[in-house]
Amino acid sequence: MDDTTTGVKPPAPRMRSFAAMRHPGFRAQFSTFVLAMMADNIEHVISYWVVFQKFHSPALGGFAVVSHWLPFLMFSVASGALAERFDPRRVIQCGMALFIIASLAWAYFFFTDSLQMWQAMAILVVHGCAGVLWQTPNQMLLYDIVGPAELESAVRLNAMARYLAVLAGPAVGAAILLAFGPAYGIALNTVFYLPLVLWLISAPYGPKFRKAAAAAPRRAVRGLNDILTTIQDIKGHPTIVSMVLLAGAASFFVGNAYSSQMPNFAADLRHGDPGIAYSMLLAADAAGGLLAGLILEGGGLLAPKPRTAMILALLWGGALAVFSLANTYWLALGFLLAAGFLELSFNAMAQSLVQLDAPLDKRGRVIGLFNMASLGLKTFSGISVGLLGSLIGIHWSLGLSAIAAMLVAGVLLVLP
Repeated sequence: MDDTTTGVKPPAPRMRSFAAMRHPGFRAQFSTFVLAMMADNIEHVISYWVVFQKFHSPALGGFAVVSHWLPFLMFSVASGALAERFDPRRVIQCGMALFIIASLAWAYFFFTDSLQMWQAMAILVVHGCAGVLWQTPNQMLLYDIVGPAELESAVRLNAMARYLAVLAGPAVGAAILLAFGPAYGIALNTVFYLPLVLWLISAPYGPKFRKAAAAAPRRAVRGLNDILTTIQDIKGHPTIVSMVLLAGAASFFVGNAYSSQMPNFAADLRHGDPGIAYSMLLAADAAGGLLAGLILEGGGLLAPKPRTAMILALLWGGALAVFSLANTYWLALGFLLAAGFLELSFNAMAQSLVQLDAPLDKRGRVIGLFNMASLGLKTFSGISVGLLGSLIGIHWSLGLSAIAAMLVAGVLLVLP
């Protein structure tokens, strides 16, 4: 007899470990994604080092952060609209082409030793725009590769890939820099983008391979109007609204602004060699995210639910607040590891919930709106953590910023 006839709800099926990896297409996407993300980080390592040596300009360093995140704020929805209107594989390839152009431009100016500040700024803008053309279409493609049942696994594994690239990219970038020098090294870096470009040429995913009933209508790309209409469209989807607000608050108040302040935290904690202490703090945040992916995926844990994402975000803010005020190095290191673990957990879950609840004909724009909040609003985290830190100290500025993000998560949690 069916359990529903007795009023007993049948148990939910257990989540499988590393479910997305069972798809050959996802395995190919994951491996090429890791290489491209690593190349992105390698470029940062080499270009930032040369730019710092040449200009010694804190203002240019600040511009590098703004140019990286501002395009996500301005163009994420437009990128999603492009991925709806055209084949997302080709949009991603355009993004990879911009990454390669940026690396080759750096290589030219490093070879000729003719780099000027305005040229460095222009290349940084090209690099930022490349990221926008990559992220939203890539997230749309995940849905086509694995389907809704295993989307959470795919999103979480892709997030884990980013942390893996953050760990591996600087190490590989430093090795390439030492072995080949900045000009040849950054030219060599273009090779790491090619596997993704080549795989996408014939990867059997995207609009051409969807069933007719699942194909979204092709609509014109309307720029700013797409942002306004998408905001109107999601009003009837409380899960999407809450996840966009949750991710947006985390990015606006905290983002990754504390990473640029890590040398100050390492110096203030006064534990051994400052360089080693700094490197370990940076690695702890990335290792926490990587560990989260391995544990949660390996155990098939934490099915996506809005309240679970909000609780994880609350815990993340708490971990960062404790880290910011810790006066013991190992305590700070442990809570930074926990923060990385919790950040991957709630961000991946929020993104999955948005994708699963997004209307088919607006999925690209809705994912773009989420990226505008979760990535684009990081542009302003330098104000809440960095600028405020210059007035009251970075420990208190990060602590108060983390508490502000926690307050938003708490309000969302108690709202009906």
